[in-house]
Amino acid sequence: MTRIWMVFHRLTTALLLSTFFYSYTVSASDVTAVESSGDNPNIIFILADDLGYNDVGFNGVEWVETPNLNKLADQSVVFDNAYMYPLCSPSRAALITGKDSYRTQVYSVPVLETGDSQVSIFSRGTVQKEHTFFSEPLNRAGYRLAHFGKWHVVGPYPEKESTYPFDEIGTQPKDGDTGWIEKHMTPEYQAYYPEQRGYHRNVGGSWWGDPARGYATGYKSKSGGYVAPFRNPFIEAKESDKWLTDRLTDEAIRFIKENKDHPFMVNLNFYAPHRPSIPRSPELLEKYRQKSKDPVTGKLASLRPEMAAFSTMVESVDENVGRLIEFLNENNLRDNTVIIFTSDNGFHGTQTVDNTLRGKKGLIYEGGIKVPALMNWPHHVKPGRVDTPIFVTDYFPTLLDIANESENYFGTLDGRSIMPLARGETLPARPLFWHIAAATKQPALSAMREGDWKLIQFLVSGEVELYNLANDPKEENNLVQTETVVANFMTEKLELWRKHNDIPLPPASSLAY
Repeated sequence: MTRIWMVFHRLTTALLLSTFFYSYTVSASDVTAVESSGDNPNIIFILADDLGYNDVGFNGVEWVETPNLNKLADQSVVFDNAYMYPLCSPSRAALITGKDSYRTQVYSVPVLETGDSQVSIFSRGTVQKEHTFFSEPLNRAGYRLAHFGKWHVVGPYPEKESTYPFDEIGTQPKDGDTGWIEKHMTPEYQAYYPEQRGYHRNVGGSWWGDPARGYATGYKSKSGGYVAPFRNPFIEAKESDKWLTDRLTDEAIRFIKENKDHPFMVNLNFYAPHRPSIPRSPELLEKYRQKSKDPVTGKLASLRPEMAAFSTMVESVDENVGRLIEFLNENNLRDNTVIIFTSDNGFHGTQTVDNTLRGKKGLIYEGGIKVPALMNWPHHVKPGRVDTPIFVTDYFPTLLDIANESENYFGTLDGRSIMPLARGETLPARPLFWHIAAATKQPALSAMREGDWKLIQFLVSGEVELYNLANDPKEENNLVQTETVVANFMTEKLELWRKHNDIPLPPASSLAY
């Protein structure tokens, strides 16, 4: 099989080169548009935070109870191999721009990065104005757009990002510090906020990566920013406030109600279930504390002090997805509304466990990058499960496709529309690439998945790891010494990708490309 694999890949080297030129400088005008039967559909994009692949019931493990998502998944196309970056900032930057990390220079979360400027290329905290967000072409197409929840693609100090690369790791204000707010309300700073990037409304979005920033005691506060008062300067306090996830959904429903006679796009980015792990209610907390051990993932509340509280937060997300669907049904909006649900990265190892996958948030192994994902659009998508891998950069061209705007967009995109997969069709095989030039929980690295094979190359040492995900989904057996032909071909291909795209390496790297 290795010899056959080698011959096949030699024969497709020319095709690979053309793929680089196509896939990584492609304009969305080359993406097939969805057939339109009238007005553009409404779009609701729901992004959970730190929700792992097996933290939802529709992927087969029902220890965390998500009945509304499970029911939705039964009527949806579920993507079994949906990938993000291992941390939120690069995932969100890639999602909104449709571009890989080397273009946005967002490789990690700046304040979490480690080492020095020799072993890392430190990340931006702010996605620069030169990059178009998917919200902008949708706005031009006549959509009414609103963002609710976590934004996290503007840094606390955008003015410090004019000279790049940086010599030092990024910083942020202390918890409870309000000194940044005045500047962030000015036009200069608002240029990086939703309402200057195509959205008509922003509720809750700023540089914050979690909701606890409004409290001086941060994660140790009783509220954690989830229990009112939220102390979020971009959420107007109401007497009725109780729970942040509920409030964000309330705002989304209010926006839909106000704009239901126009095509609307709701970008609902829940902060949950990101830490701090705040229980939704004492009753739910006790329910999860009493649960027996899940035989597949090993989930058991006593294994992690935060697991029960985390699970209540996931159940709250599920409850609010159910509220949205109920509202759509009651207002006859369901059939003309596309719902996409996914997560920005894998699970946080402090909050839960998953014995079926190696790694967790922050790591390039499957537990850190493989996430739940589904798309629902009655009468337009074919319910079922799809094995074809998809990547975070695919969402921008997919949204253009849904909105019939593919022919009108000519910017650079690194992904492709996944609508053919959603309709039950096939797409040509392609490799997926990650480039994480900043050391965080792992040294700086690039990675690649092609077929069942996954290769990781560390950029300073040049060391390589190779896994066969079909035979070894837990990535326990590094095959770099035994499958040398595959390892060499994939390493060459990964380096060719970097060379062709002029992708930067840390100064201390031992690699030519």
